[in-house]
Amino acid sequence: MKIVVTGAAGQISYSLIPFLCEKGVFNCSSKIDLNLVEIPQAMQRLEGVVKELEDSAYSNVNKILTFDDISLAVEDADWCLLVGSIPRGIVFKGKEIKERADLLQINGGIFTKQGQAIGERSKDTCKILVVGNPANTNALIGQKNARNPRQTWMAMTMLDALRAKAQLALKIGCHVDDIYRLAVFGNHSPTMYPDLENAVINGSKVSTLMDDQDWVEKQFLPKIQQRGAEIIHARGASSASSAARAACETVKAVEHKTRDGDIFNAAVISDGSYGINEGVFSGFPLISDGEGNIEIVRDFSLSDFAKSKISITSRELDEERNLVGDLL
Repeated sequence: MKIVVTGAAGQISYSLIPFLCEKGVFNCSSKIDLNLVEIPQAMQRLEGVVKELEDSAYSNVNKILTFDDISLAVEDADWCLLVGSIPRGIVFKGKEIKERADLLQINGGIFTKQGQAIGERSKDTCKILVVGNPANTNALIGQKNARNPRQTWMAMTMLDALRAKAQLALKIGCHVDDIYRLAVFGNHSPTMYPDLENAVINGSKVSTLMDDQDWVEKQFLPKIQQRGAEIIHARGASSASSAARAACETVKAVEHKTRDGDIFNAAVISDGSYGINEGVFSGFPLISDGEGNIEIVRDFSLSDFAKSKISITSRELDEERNLVGDLL
């Protein structure tokens, strides 16, 4: 299998690529080829990453190549993990990027080019996971410019789901692996909605184990929605290791059959399910058949409270789509 990673010399990729090199991530018996992509200015740093990967002597890796041209890197790719993006707050072409509209437009240009290259040159069965923020709308731009309906585009919401599981496990006093059907709806932003109403722990609905809506509204939701900012404040940098872990877990979830009675989380193009407007990339509960096919789980029952929260994140996704309309 050929695996492409962009932003390969960055913080997230530094943790992500070793995860991907371990056996059991991909559902195949063959070894993997790694195509690592960076901007020209970061190629020397990327060579240092490659040296460390070589020194790790992964039994599951066949070869490692580096590129500063996305169109060459994605030729016949099976997976593309699009990690590289321009973050808010940096100076780009002499201007500090503060506004969301500017961030969307700048990254839109990057994902337009990447989408075109993937659509034309990667396999029709290629799976694409967008990690670089704003991930949902970057995925929309990439998918629209790929113009290849046979490819599967996703944006990462697994990090939000893992954060939600961790906090729920601490509250209930269970292990995270005991939690099933915890879904994250909407945008990977402070408006996203992690749903506990349909979550199950050891066969019991969370609502039967915990009757504490005040905790849900005043502690749980704000903590998950603002966790990224909390980490930046604490360590002086954004989430890297946990984001890398979430990206790897998304790949594994797509590559392998979903465990019975459970779901996994990623953002896919909306078909109108759960009241989220069609044509935006939204987080949904998903299942995989282990053969590369994923689908939205549509049997979640939502309260008026949950619907109101999902409506907020849905509107934000519509607003972001409107801001990049000229790129779609």
